[in-house]
Amino acid sequence: MSFFKDIKGQFHNKSIGQLVANFRTEYISNGIDEKNMGDDPIIQFEKWFNDAVKSKIPEPNIMHLSTVSSDCKPSGRVLLLKGFDENGFVFYTNYDSRKGNDLGKNKNAAMTFLWFELYRQVRIEGTVEKISPEESDKYFHSRPRGSQISAVASSQSSIIENRDVLEKKVKELEKEYQNKPVPRPENWGGYCLSPFSIEFWQGRASRLHDRIIYKLQSNNIWKKERLAP
Repeated sequence: MSFFKDIKGQFHNKSIGQLVANFRTEYISNGIDEKNMGDDPIIQFEKWFNDAVKSKIPEPNIMHLSTVSSDCKPSGRVLLLKGFDENGFVFYTNYDSRKGNDLGKNKNAAMTFLWFELYRQVRIEGTVEKISPEESDKYFHSRPRGSQISAVASSQSSIIENRDVLEKKVKELEKEYQNKPVPRPENWGGYCLSPFSIEFWQGRASRLHDRIIYKLQSNNIWKKERLAP
């Protein structure tokens, strides 16, 4: 709060909304050199992800997922990455949610990771496909039981009258599945984003940031280039 007080002291006749432009942090880092980055961006992502874990960043698998509807309207939301390998990046959701409907009609999507403590960002663009029902079953049954019940109870993104409706449904399901396994809903499961572009961003002083982008070529070889900040 002291920051706001200081800023308000300087511009006492302005609202916080008008003061947004005054927020500024200098990003001090050693930067990145494309010569020192690997040829495979998935392996490079793993290195950066491990750096985030070692730095004890809370939930380093938090990402922003962007989708586009069939009528070209974009939408975004924050999700958790649940796995990645040479095939792509995996997350789970309700297939009937807004993002699920978007992906059902337009398979192009983008993920953004921000590890602010390290002044790092990774942007991933690619196409999305559902993973196998067996993989979705395995992950669903690894979740806490409360999360399983919630997935069954919630018709994600649909309008409900109030929270009481949701909590009543949860209680009904807890009773129905007492001492029984909770089945994975058919409309809930995983997606894998197969990347065709991955950009690594490292914050630098004076906003002269480093940006290294990998683009997948027709021969399945990644091309690495530097972008202007």
